[in-house]
Amino acid sequence: MAHTAAAVAALGLTKPNVVEPLQVSFAAIGIEPSDWEGDVLAVAVTEKDVCRSPGSSFENAVLKRLDSQLGGLLSEASAEEDFAGKAGQLVVLRLQGQGFKRLGLIGLGRSAPSTAAACRGLEESFASVAKSARAGSTALALASPGGIHEEFKPDAAAAIASGTVLGLYEDNRYRSESNKVHLKQVDLIGLGYGPEMDHRLELAKHVSSGVIFGKDLVNSPANVLTPVLAEEASKIASMYSDVFTATILNEERCRELKMGSYLAVAAASANPPRFIHLCYKPSGGNVKRKLAIVGKGVTFDSGGYNIKIGAVCNIELMKWDMGGSAAVFGAAKALGQIKPPGVEVHFIVAACENMISGTGMRPGDIVTASNGKTIEVDNTDAEGRLTLADALVYACKQGVDKIIDLATLTGFCRVALGPSIAGILTPSDELHEEVAAASEVSGEKFWRLPLEESYWETMKSGVADMLNTGAIPQGGVITAALFLKQFSGCTWTLLGRCGATRTGRRPGLASPPWWNGFSRTRRESTKMKPRKGGEELV
Repeated sequence: MAHTAAAVAALGLTKPNVVEPLQVSFAAIGIEPSDWEGDVLAVAVTEKDVCRSPGSSFENAVLKRLDSQLGGLLSEASAEEDFAGKAGQLVVLRLQGQGFKRLGLIGLGRSAPSTAAACRGLEESFASVAKSARAGSTALALASPGGIHEEFKPDAAAAIASGTVLGLYEDNRYRSESNKVHLKQVDLIGLGYGPEMDHRLELAKHVSSGVIFGKDLVNSPANVLTPVLAEEASKIASMYSDVFTATILNEERCRELKMGSYLAVAAASANPPRFIHLCYKPSGGNVKRKLAIVGKGVTFDSGGYNIKIGAVCNIELMKWDMGGSAAVFGAAKALGQIKPPGVEVHFIVAACENMISGTGMRPGDIVTASNGKTIEVDNTDAEGRLTLADALVYACKQGVDKIIDLATLTGFCRVALGPSIAGILTPSDELHEEVAAASEVSGEKFWRLPLEESYWETMKSGVADMLNTGAIPQGGVITAALFLKQFSGCTWTLLGRCGATRTGRRPGLASPPWWNGFSRTRRESTKMKPRKGGEELV
């Protein structure tokens, strides 16, 4: 093996700066927007809200009162800026002599949001106003509170709170100088108030904390975040020791468990692999359900001997190949704060690097997974599924009822669904419905793809139980899921997405441009043409 004691995580003498985490408090209050005092008051308006009477004054009561308080300045400014309440429109006024220093109008379009996903534009605009104004306190009010259904208001408040925090997020750990976020307090007006609303806002705070933790992991450079990713799991277990335990398996222990598929991927790296198992058990006991969340943890993916070449491969972004494990640990952190009763959750990550050396996995090698199945390595860049295979076998042995598998699997998912939609692949209609319901609450977009069993024919090997790639590029994400299905002995679903949501390094980048084209001809019978640049497998 190529692993050496000399391998140092902080290659290049780079270490992250200690950055103060975002600490934003949210409160739902019941006052008139015009009576609020603070730095920035933002009012969300529909196109109907900004309609004016023949005398040029607003018909909407909230806007009319604000305009009167400002001596007509609001109607005058909105007219000059051609503000019509369209989605994405924004106008901000700097004021003097008022209880608030700035007043902003945020356009919602024809109607107020009715889903968490529809709140996203409002969240981003609101965060943008708060950040640019360097505000310490802000309020978001609805010009027409009745435009949002009462039953949706708690969800809307949670989505706005979560989205605002994520909109303020910047990774400043590796800058010598960085901008500081000043926002400390956000008041929500017009969405209701009371214990239930306070509870939802508290949950949103915990979830946002977990998402930001995941973003920090994904954004960490590969010379800093090697498979020492295991240390982050140990920190979670230490921080929430009342509900979490951590088990970290070294290479020797993984050999004892016969994890040949996983260890083959790790074989070329100087940084030894770490198999990570975090277990959440509620302090009160009485467990009714046992779940596992498995995440892909390849902290850098060179492609191996099928090296990623060409501009479309974006090898410089392959630190993001552990996005699945980042989501897993983000979920674990949130769970440690929320502490839900009645459920036991196993968080499992097979962390390693896919590198190149004389000891590395070669195309044509046959590896044996921990369930005894053999795999002919048709392509070393289809490595993530090899690590996940042993992780799924391990998860099933924990006696779980259901498994959620999170992975940047594969570039083909981006081809099928684009950069903003994740794919769901599962043989279980019940589990699909549960994930779909969760996506409605979170505002994330998912689409179910079929597990077409006939595609498995392309995964058959002449010398082993299976190949690790199928009939590329046709149905690549489906064949990847069919491969993983061979190692999941219980109810299972794969959530596949190419990229990490809203963590792009370039301005306006929604997710990494891991896919811009594919040019490979799959073997016909036993002949295979050379691989060309532009592939993104897993």
